[in-house]
Parts: sequence; C-alpha cells; structure tokens
Amino acid sequence: MSSSHAWQRNAAQPAPLDTRIRMETPEGIDLVLRPAGLLSRSMAFAIDLLIRGALLVALFFTLDAFGEFGTGLFVLALFLINWWYMVLFEVLHQGRTPGKQILGLRVIHDDGTPVGWSASLLRNLLRFVDMLPFGYTVGAFTCLQHPLFKRLGDLAAGTLVIYRDAPIPRPVLPQVPALVAPLALTLDEQRAVLSFAERQDGLSPARAQELAGILVAPLQMPTHTPPEQAMSQLNGIARGLAGSA
Repeated sequence: MSSSHAWQRNAAQPAPLDTRIRMETPEGIDLVLRPAGLLSRSMAFAIDLLIRGALLVALFFTLDAFGEFGTGLFVLALFLINWWYMVLFEVLHQGRTPGKQILGLRVIHDDGTPVGWSASLLRNLLRFVDMLPFGYTVGAFTCLQHPLFKRLGDLAAGTLVIYRDAPIPRPVLPQVPALVAPLALTLDEQRAVLSFAERQDGLSPARAQELAGILVAPLQMPTHTPPEQAMSQLNGIARGLAGSA
C-alpha cells in the first residue's frame, strides 16, 4: 500500500523546470543537452527566412536581364533555395543554418549523433504541415505541448533542436619551467596547487602571496622563502603536475 502511495506522489510531481536532458551516445559518451524552445527556434527561422528572401531578390534582379532564360533559372533557384537551403546547411554545417548559428542552436538526431540527409530532408519537407493553417500554427502548438519542444517534423524525423553550449576554456598556467614536487602530494594538495596557479591572475598581489605562504608548509619549503620565490616554485610544480614541460 505504501509503495502505491509513493508511486502516486511521484506521478503527481510536476515536470522539472530544468529542461536539460542526459543521454548516452552509441559510443558510450554521456551528454547533457538543452532542447531549444519555441522563441529561439522562431527567431532562427526568421533569420534564415530573411537570408533566403534577400538571396531571391538579388537573383531576381540579376537574372531578369536574361529574359525567359533568366526566368527559368530563377524558378530553378527558387526551388533549390526554398527546399534545400535548410537541408544543405544542417547536414554540411553540423546541424546549423545561419539562423541557428547566430542563435547558438543546432539539429541532432534523438540519440545525440549529427543529423543526416534523410532526417534533415524529412523534417524540412514536413514544414508545410507545421505551417497549417497559417503562420506555423500546428508547429507552434506541437512545440509548446512537447516536453522537448519538438514540432511534427522533428517527431517524424527523430530529430532534436538543442542549444550549443560553448566549450569551457581551459585555464592557462603561468609560463614557467616545470618543477617536480619535493614530496609526494595527495590529490587534494595537487588540486590546491593547480587551483592556485590557475587563479592567481585574478587575485590581488597581496592575496596571491598570502595563499602562496599557506601552501609552502605542506610542500616542506622553508618558511622564510620570499613570497615571489614561493609563487614561482608553486607555479613550476603546477606546470609539472599538468604534464607541461
């Protein structure tokens, strides 16, 4: 009976506010993804629409000088730009059209792998359904109802639009010769030395020297070591721990 009540409590809990999802790729790599919502996707589509419109206007005035031959070329360009603009960019540019690039979005398969030709073509062909009856009404409704903000094209193609999280920059260690620690350091001590070397540029000189003095004792350095020399030695040990000679 208690297990039934527990299940009911869990079932009644609202969906979490954090829309991050965790998945494992076929290669066994854990990914944390952020599905993109309706607003950002609409803005990206609007940017792509403006770009396509500008291309078509430029082509129209350029090809108009060639008479009927130019008209035929324009009709061909109209077909290619309307139906292949999105597909070519998504497949050849890591799931990013210019609009998605500007908004920091990309399209992937549901399993986290890069989107392919068939999936991209299917999701874009079904845009005419999402546009029914006008102004992306069906697509917007479906996107708002789905927990991962998928429109019908995404559901049919097995795709997902996510935010591209910027890679975390690797901290830069001071450019000093690498040194070997005078004794075996524990994992916490190694982390403390590395953290000091990585953060010291954001500290005031007085604070950096104070922290260097605190780290001197565990490393069995002389307590009367000048602060500048202690900092230099700590930076060298940090570079040695990082494996950079």
